[in-house]
Amino acid sequence: MPGGRLSHQDRQKIAEGLAGGLTYTEIAGRLDRPISTITREVARNGGPGGYRADQAQQATQGRTRRRRPTPTPPPPTVTDAHGRDPEAVHELEEQFTAMMVGTGLPRMTARVLTCLYVTDSGSLTAAELVRRLQVSPASISKAVGELEQQELIRRERDPRRRRDRYVIDADAWFRGWMASARQNTMLADFARQGAQILGATTPAGTRMQDIGHFFEHVGQAMIQAAEEWRQAYAAKRTAHG
Repeated sequence: MPGGRLSHQDRQKIAEGLAGGLTYTEIAGRLDRPISTITREVARNGGPGGYRADQAQQATQGRTRRRRPTPTPPPPTVTDAHGRDPEAVHELEEQFTAMMVGTGLPRMTARVLTCLYVTDSGSLTAAELVRRLQVSPASISKAVGELEQQELIRRERDPRRRRDRYVIDADAWFRGWMASARQNTMLADFARQGAQILGATTPAGTRMQDIGHFFEHVGQAMIQAAEEWRQAYAAKRTAHG
């Protein structure tokens, strides 16, 4: 894969790509760069919605000036108990977080979700999240509240230590998907009520009816797809059990 630092022109093309709605993969292809280079660049410099080429260039130049003038040999490769490279795991976390931010999650919420996903236990306490992410307890509390609301994580009480653990499991995305499907159903019901109030034969009423039909269709399709996945997943676990 091509190496070397990003130029100012590269950063301008990244900004143009983000503004044009391109994916990280498409931007990386246009620049002939690894996707990880683009995700890391955007994540370090304001995220998809706040990336600015000039500011990113200045920030990079500032980091370069602060570096030591003489190169140091790379440290020996250290792996964890499972033989994983910590640097590769960190890179994975950065990319995962950037992808979740791209879907609309606030950055801290995305960091907490990523942290739970890449932890082998799949569960952490608030104190453990504070230590791992080096942020305030209030930031963790707000992030887990948002994730609980979207049903992407669940809370378990540890009776021995009298504290909560935040858990992510195989059903996390299923629950979050079903929560989104329920929201679509609510939007469909609201749109139908709005059409009745506005008058079904009026332009505004017709528009509301169309919105209602759309969300009803999407909601039903989401529920059907989720149920099919759950049945296939259960069958697969039974076969391997």
